[in-house]
Amino acid sequence: MGNDFTTALRPAIVMTILFALLLGIGYPLAMTGIGQAIFPHQANGSLVTVGGRVIGSEVVGQAFTTDRYFQTRPSAAGTSARGGYDGLASSGSNLGPAARALVDRVKPDVARRRAQGVAGPLPADLVTASGSGLDPDLSPAGALAQAPRVARVRNLSVEKVRALVEANTATSPFGEPHVNVLALNRALDVLSG
Repeated sequence: MGNDFTTALRPAIVMTILFALLLGIGYPLAMTGIGQAIFPHQANGSLVTVGGRVIGSEVVGQAFTTDRYFQTRPSAAGTSARGGYDGLASSGSNLGPAARALVDRVKPDVARRRAQGVAGPLPADLVTASGSGLDPDLSPAGALAQAPRVARVRNLSVEKVRALVEANTATSPFGEPHVNVLALNRALDVLSG
């Protein structure tokens, strides 16, 4: 009986070590190498640089707090001084539409958007966080609702700012139009000179 146990134990240990090396080291290194060779920009975080300085990522939202810029969705990712957008705390709130906590969380965002001059029905993405809390995109309606504020602060015509939003609107493979806020704000800086 003891001989059967040691006979069965040796292959189990060898296979555990083999698969740990193969799947824990070999496979991740191979996938990282392939990603770096074929998609280096995406594999390194889709970083956006200006003058050799990283200013953000195409795929991760960030806080734009000044009225000179289009602002992204509220973030549910962390409670840092930057208003969330903490990649280590990425998660949704998991609150349903009837949850009192969600209503209490949304009320200050609605008041802030109204104070910024957004009139009429508010696009939902201006006051609700995305599933990850790090969404880099807005709906075109969310961006267009902010156009009068941005135009006023930058001394631009609302028509020019709206045309900029339209020019930066893309359609995802699933058919939903969206505006990348970082790309839109960069285009806004170019437009403003």
